[in-house]
Amino acid sequence: MKMLVASNLDPCANNMARYMLENYHFKSVYNNLYKMNDILLCIINEEALYAEYLNYDVEYYIFLSRHKSESKIPTLTSHFTGNFSKAEFGGNSKELAYTYPSLQKSYMQNLSMSKVKDYHIIVEATHHGPTSLSKPSLFIEIGSTLKEWNDMQAISIVCDTIINTLKNIRKSKKIAIALGSTHYPSKFNDMVINSEFALGHIAPKYALQFIDHNMLNMMLERSIEKVDAIIIDKKGLGKEKERIMNITSIYNLEVIKV
Repeated sequence: MKMLVASNLDPCANNMARYMLENYHFKSVYNNLYKMNDILLCIINEEALYAEYLNYDVEYYIFLSRHKSESKIPTLTSHFTGNFSKAEFGGNSKELAYTYPSLQKSYMQNLSMSKVKDYHIIVEATHHGPTSLSKPSLFIEIGSTLKEWNDMQAISIVCDTIINTLKNIRKSKKIAIALGSTHYPSKFNDMVINSEFALGHIAPKYALQFIDHNMLNMMLERSIEKVDAIIIDKKGLGKEKERIMNITSIYNLEVIKV
């Protein structure tokens, strides 16, 4: 079983859930839980960032969500969850959730082939909660303003892409974690969509000060697929460059600079 999660407090998530219920054969199980074949749709009454209590017998959780940004650029994003330092928006401090790299890669590749117009399609670095779920959690978002949260064309494309992706997740031959770059890491995004690599946790430049052996181990261990490599944005490490290169050098993994 797989689970889609939508918060009643999120207008975009509400629109996405409603589209799913109106256009696919979901049947009510009880209260705010619906089922279609091996897919569950759960409507929750809290913000998704704080849904640490979810404990269903599923393979992974996909959170349907709005996306906010100061730029207000129309954007379709996906990202894994976790806090490299203090927990400010859900989850626990210095805790990373489980990732399923091939799931995100399949979704992003499928989305990039869709007919959605005027939207920037990109992965985001790891951020916010929930962090303690026993199964991988992936946020799939539409943003960045109320206009996009109510754009039914974008909502339909994203929802259809999710359902189609869940029918056929292509297992990646190569799995990596990534270090450096910005919150919207264009180099890593290009790798997810166009290379053989699928990526688990991405630690952006602003979080590198919190990357030590314990955190790097968590980035590696919290992937349900075996990690083969560490991808580094060689121009996106800032003042942490030497320290990060020293830390990564002790691992028996391929280190790839992009």
